[in-house]
Amino acid sequence: MKIAVTGCNGSVGTRVVLAALAQGHTVVGIDSAPVPDALTHPDVDAGRFAFHRADLREYDAGLRLLEGCDAVVHLAAMRTPGDYVVAAHNTNVVMSWNILRAAAELGINRIALASSVNVIPLVWTERKDFEYFPLDEDHPCRPDEPYGLSKVIGELQADTIVRRYPSVRVASLRLSWSVRRREDALRDDPERRKNDLWGYVQEDAAADAFLLAVTDESGRWSGHERFFIAAQDVASEVPSRELWERYWKDVPIKEGKDLSGHKGFFDCSRAERLLGWTHRNPV
Repeated sequence: MKIAVTGCNGSVGTRVVLAALAQGHTVVGIDSAPVPDALTHPDVDAGRFAFHRADLREYDAGLRLLEGCDAVVHLAAMRTPGDYVVAAHNTNVVMSWNILRAAAELGINRIALASSVNVIPLVWTERKDFEYFPLDEDHPCRPDEPYGLSKVIGELQADTIVRRYPSVRVASLRLSWSVRRREDALRDDPERRKNDLWGYVQEDAAADAFLLAVTDESGRWSGHERFFIAAQDVASEVPSRELWERYWKDVPIKEGKDLSGHKGFFDCSRAERLLGWTHRNPV
């Protein structure tokens, strides 16, 4: 399979490229920054990896570079609210639409978008309004900042594309904080991470999710699906129920669920059921 990976120079994008190559795919890497050392290493098969530097806010650039691809993993984006005014919103919304529309125009039916757990009001929002734990894809999305809003709009764009192009399949992967190892997400004071619910995703595990989303042949899903992609545990040595009691006791625990042991505050069972994805911890 020939897979385009936008944002290929980022921490997760690089892992997607390397994992795709390891699985025997051909990769077209696209980024606005120079290619990193990890993708110029002699072990990277130059015959199956081509890098292109481009600004994907320009529709024609994406249309040209996606031509001939079988699938797209779209990771290019600003990763924070930036100026909290226009930068993140305008950049992310334009790029996601350009990639979705270009892929559909070219008959590329397998797309995985990098969404974010921040579609739910988390670390960058003023008001936290969790309705229950653990959070799942049915929880309302009410961001009050431009980054989370840009990801909600990206998901709505995917809804629009699959209505117009019914053969297209889009997975919006709501990534938690991506880190190389669980230890990188730990903080001595658990209060420092309460607003993102001590969530994380190991970069190689995130790469697994993106590749499953575009290569899956199970037939278990179609159209546009949203998936939380986070580790099954919290990045804290404090047990999850103690964290809940200390910081979020007013938020009910969903019927049939629990926060025993170090269970995470994100329910990723949809990703396991439809994609066959579970979080792979680093070795």
